[in-house]
Amino acid sequence: MPNSTIVTEFLLTGFSDVWEFRVLHTMLFSLMYLATLTGNLLIVTVITVDQRLHTPMYFFILNLSVWDMCYISVTVPKACTIFLLNNRVISLVGCAAQIFLIFLCAYTELLLLTIMARDRYVAICQPLHYHVIMTPRVCVQMTLASVLSGLVYAGMHTGSTFHLSFCRSNVVHQFFCDIPSLLKLSCSDTLANEIVIFASTMIVGGGCFSFITMSYIHIFSTVLKFPTRGERRKAFSTCIPHILIVIVFLGSGAAVYLKPTSNSFLTQDMIISVFYSIVPPFLNPVIYSLRNKQIKEALRRVMRRTLTSFRKTLIISTPSYLDCRS
Repeated sequence: MPNSTIVTEFLLTGFSDVWEFRVLHTMLFSLMYLATLTGNLLIVTVITVDQRLHTPMYFFILNLSVWDMCYISVTVPKACTIFLLNNRVISLVGCAAQIFLIFLCAYTELLLLTIMARDRYVAICQPLHYHVIMTPRVCVQMTLASVLSGLVYAGMHTGSTFHLSFCRSNVVHQFFCDIPSLLKLSCSDTLANEIVIFASTMIVGGGCFSFITMSYIHIFSTVLKFPTRGERRKAFSTCIPHILIVIVFLGSGAAVYLKPTSNSFLTQDMIISVFYSIVPPFLNPVIYSLRNKQIKEALRRVMRRTLTSFRKTLIISTPSYLDCRS
């Protein structure tokens, strides 16, 4: 294309150009961001401090909370800048970094959710072998494998996307850099990229969903055999929130990445993207962790311990302060 201009930066898009709506969107995104950071920081702190929560299940919850904070921090701060200040510019390098981090966080979170389903399966269906199968070493190895394979996965998609030439419009119809939105701007043949995205989404997403589904089929068949209703209720209360998170995460992601880019609707894609980039990190501490009875009790113990130490410090420092006054 001899008359085209090579794109060196992109312009991201907000949901609306009306100032009142932009302020409203900024407030909503900021509140969700602060709530996500606060909830996940509480979970990380409580699990780290309380020795009783140093078990495989809470180890994975801690890692999920850390990745939740990273995941939502990749998109929301820049989105708020777009909504409030109308600063839509993002460099080519910044766009590539955003895509890499989004894919890394999303892939790692999905694998952690899959590992957590495996953890629940072993705990409920094979309780006598739980501490033999889910050893600390195995938990660390699975987590590291998730992160390292996520680096490869994110690098592959980022490299294949920015290997293309961008010489059309530089307006990305999304509030963050997303591969389906960028493929529409490329003047290169994007068929191979679309096939890779579709195949990798089916393999990774479909494989994890199948594994989680099979795990919960075995879990529910075992839970229904429990003699008392209280035991069944307790088992279901730990499993159902996890299933909801997986459905929201995979369903919204599949709705964007399994659809041909030529058939996508801009506003609809932007709304759906909220459900896989912002909602899961926001919901994880709310419906998965903070509803957990053990985490609530540990949070109370940490708060009591903190208040006690604060009072002791205050009592010790008060006489010295009075001496200085006299």
